[in-house]
Amino acid sequence: MKVAFATQDLERIDAHFGWARNLAIYDLTPEGWSLDKVEEFSGELNEDGNEDKLEPKLKALRGVSILVVAAIGGSGAARVVAQNIHPMKVAEPEPIEGMLEKLRQVLCGTPPPWLRKVLARDGERQFDANAFDFEEEEA
Repeated sequence: MKVAFATQDLERIDAHFGWARNLAIYDLTPEGWSLDKVEEFSGELNEDGNEDKLEPKLKALRGVSILVVAAIGGSGAARVVAQNIHPMKVAEPEPIEGMLEKLRQVLCGTPPPWLRKVLARDGERQFDANAFDFEEEEA
């Protein structure tokens, strides 16, 4: 599965999706991860209300299953979800490799319902519906 990270420094998840200088895209498997590519963006990224700035980023996300960001606007989130990409937001900047390890561990165990949907959609893993309890836990 491909996972993209909005990043300014290529080391941390530290960027708003619309303002990110880079999208670091990794291939993630239960065995590990590898950097697939880095998409770099330049120009005026801080112009509020400029939806055109999202188009190159959305194009770069083709084939990605999960997008991890520091922040994302409502319009950007809707457009990401429309491409069948699951957006995730971190509470504060954190290392990309730390998040990759967390996601890898989830892949090795019993993924939560949202991730099972991503994996099933991507055709990367087959699940026995009888092996899982699909009822959501109440928080």
